Amino acid sequence: MLDIKGSITAIITPFDKEGNVDQKVLRNLVEFHILNGTNGIVPCGTTGESATLSHDEHFDVVEIVIDQVAGRVPVIAGAGSNSTLETKLLTKHAKDAGADAALLITPYYNKPTQEGLYQHYNEIAKSVDIPIVLYNVPGRTALNMLPETVIRLSKIDNIIGIKEASGSIEQSVEIMKYTENFSLLSGEDFLTYPLMTLGATGVISVTNNVVPNLMATMCSSILDGKYLDAREIHFKLSKLFKVLFCETNPIPVKKALYLMGMIQDEVRLPLTCMSEQGTDVLKSTMHELGLDLVNS
Repeated sequence: MLDIKGSITAIITPFDKEGNVDQKVLRNLVEFHILNGTNGIVPCGTTGESATLSHDEHFDVVEIVIDQVAGRVPVIAGAGSNSTLETKLLTKHAKDAGADAALLITPYYNKPTQEGLYQHYNEIAKSVDIPIVLYNVPGRTALNMLPETVIRLSKIDNIIGIKEASGSIEQSVEIMKYTENFSLLSGEDFLTYPLMTLGATGVISVTNNVVPNLMATMCSSILDGKYLDAREIHFKLSKLFKVLFCETNPIPVKKALYLMGMIQDEVRLPLTCMSEQGTDVLKSTMHELGLDLVNS
């Protein structure tokens, strides 16, 4: 079974000044993460602006990341949709492209029942032979996948884990308590430390885009039982965790990478670039962490 643990990056999708996917910069970002100890990469997630990528762009981003990673860390390709048929298409592409697993968000907007969620994931798991990581983020989808549904799905052989971003430690604990050989990954950076001390195997992180070395060290310290060392990093990053979500993700994290000179300052409509007020707070936070700002 695929071992998914540690600090996994929900990688941004960089765009050039014309608004196209910047493939060279994307490859550079992959190298940056691997150099800094990242344990896995998720292309085409929420942070990767998957909602505004065409199918061709989505396929290209997944393929570029897989090619650049070259087997050095697992690639968990974002492949979810609010349509079961489209999810099948994206998940099949992930398998054919060589992804190690697929990350499937709960269907958004149409708000299925818990039975509908089970049937959706069961259908994908039966149709595409690839490890599947569930993704529960009610703040984005207006739908919470309840622990009993996750526990039921965990019994399907190729459903291997969940990215849990409900914000409920209680919900995460219930999932961990009643599942076996099933990974729970934090979907919220601020909850990574407490969830990992309770048994979560890692995080799919936004903050990791900016400080991959610190996130990797924090996660590895927890897995090694060095809880006080990890707590010190958690406290150090707590303000950054907050400011990276002061506006809609991935607006702040892309601004941070722009300030570091790593990408163009481009997001796709309906997202817009970070406000001046938010940028000032972000700059101050990054200065406190000793990060070099090239475009300040």
